[in-house]
Amino acid sequence: MELILKYFPNLSQNQIQQFEMLKDLYVDWNSKINVISRKDIEELYVRHVLHSLGIVKVLEFKKGTKIMDVGTGGGFPGIPLAIMYPDVDFYLIDVIAKKIKVVNEVAKALGLKNVVAEQKRAELVKWNFDFIVSRAVTNMSDFVSWVSDRTVKESKHELKNGILYLKGGDLSEELASFPNAIQYNLSDFFNEEFFETKKVVHLPLKYKK
Repeated sequence: MELILKYFPNLSQNQIQQFEMLKDLYVDWNSKINVISRKDIEELYVRHVLHSLGIVKVLEFKKGTKIMDVGTGGGFPGIPLAIMYPDVDFYLIDVIAKKIKVVNEVAKALGLKNVVAEQKRAELVKWNFDFIVSRAVTNMSDFVSWVSDRTVKESKHELKNGILYLKGGDLSEELASFPNAIQYNLSDFFNEEFFETKKVVHLPLKYKK
C-alpha cells in the first residue's frame, strides 16, 4: 500500500481505504477461486494494482468516460482504475464465469458503483467506449479484431479513443502492423524492477458505424 501512496500521493481517504482493502479481499477470494497465482498474490500491489495504474500515468480519464476492460481476470486493470476514477464508467468482461464472480464480489465489497462485470466475449459486446483496456490477453492483431468497432466517435482526451494495452517485452514485431501505436515505458514512471520491460501501448481506433 505504501507503493500506491508513493506514486499517487493525492488519494482521498475513501480511495486509500479501498486500495487497502484489496489485499484481504483477494487473499480471501483466491483461497476459494484461484484468479491470481500464489506467487503473485504476495506481490499484489506491485504486479497487479500498481501495474494496472500504469495506465493512469499515461492518460487521466475525464468524468463520464466509458471504459471496457477485456479479459479482466480477477479485475485488472479495471478494479484499480475504477477506484482511481469514481466518475468513470467501467465495463469488465471475461469468458470465465468464476472470475467474473470474484470481480463482482470485490466491487461490491469496495462499494464501487461505477463497475459492471459480465461473463462475455469481446466480440459479442454491442456498446461503444472511449477506451478499451486490457493486460496482455492475446497478441495485438487478434485483440484489435475483437474490439475494432467498439469505440465512440468523439474523442475528448489528449489521446485519441482506442486501446490502452498493458504489455511487456520487445513489441517491435507484434506492433509492426500498427504504425499508429505508441509505447509508453512504465519504467519511466515506476522504479521497481518489475516494470523494467513493462509498457502501456496506445493504439487509436477509428470509429465505425
